[in-house]
Amino acid sequence: MISANDLSPAELAALLHFHADAGVEWLLEEEAIDRFAEFEAMKAARRPAAQAQQQRPAAGERPAPVQSPARPNTAARPAPAERAASGPQPAIPDGEAVQQARFVAETARSLVELKTAIETFNGCNLKHSARSTIFASGDAESGIMVIGSAPSAEDDREGLPFSGKSGQLFDKMLAAIGLTRSTILLTQVIPWRPPGNRAPSAAEMDICRPFIERQIALAEPKAILLLGNFSARFFFGENDTIHGLRGRWKEIAAADCVIPAIASLHPQDLLTAPVNKRLAWNDLLAFQAKLKSLSLLGN
Repeated sequence: MISANDLSPAELAALLHFHADAGVEWLLEEEAIDRFAEFEAMKAARRPAAQAQQQRPAAGERPAPVQSPARPNTAARPAPAERAASGPQPAIPDGEAVQQARFVAETARSLVELKTAIETFNGCNLKHSARSTIFASGDAESGIMVIGSAPSAEDDREGLPFSGKSGQLFDKMLAAIGLTRSTILLTQVIPWRPPGNRAPSAAEMDICRPFIERQIALAEPKAILLLGNFSARFFFGENDTIHGLRGRWKEIAAADCVIPAIASLHPQDLLTAPVNKRLAWNDLLAFQAKLKSLSLLGN
């Protein structure tokens, strides 16, 4: 076993980041436990029972009572439930949390107010394991909105959507159709990274839905580009893969707004399977043509 004392500060930081990206939330228990002593106690407790089984009683003889094996002494440390109760408990998604999220979102009168409301909202357990709250960035007056799925590990570290290699490719995709991050409104469906990059649960999606819908309602975009399988399913309400959902214009509603939207592959999908870049390019061209028809992008 490698001791933390044997690691340099840089190696220790890299190790901690690795555990955080893997979804590890607790490294140590509140009370130290001597596992070696606990194991020896368990072995000692088993010996009387094993000896009693070997000494079978003779015919007609009443067997001697066998004492129950002694358990390791755990009175000195709290039970797991007690240890969990002593620390901060994440909120469990439920109907009450959904109602609270709706109220918080609806009372926000601007994107600035909504950002503050989301950052102070504690009704979703995803927030307790994430480092950052990812909110809309860019030009809210542009009429152009791009919505990703959920924050990645790089997004969570940087506090910005589409960071790392995926973000670098995303910037190239925007530049190819005459856009930049500063000329669009960029956001994600889920503001907090799920542990280990797992898919958000249905309850977590229900809690986050009022926040993303309120972002759309306040920004009032004229056209939306959805990136990724999760984002497309979330808004289109279909269970098909991104290959079946991409490239077709549909309408999505948020409050009193009905906005045309088209879905395409997420930059991470293109890094994993570069052969799909031609499909994404066709979608980007369709999005560019729509922006030009709406006078949101020059010729």
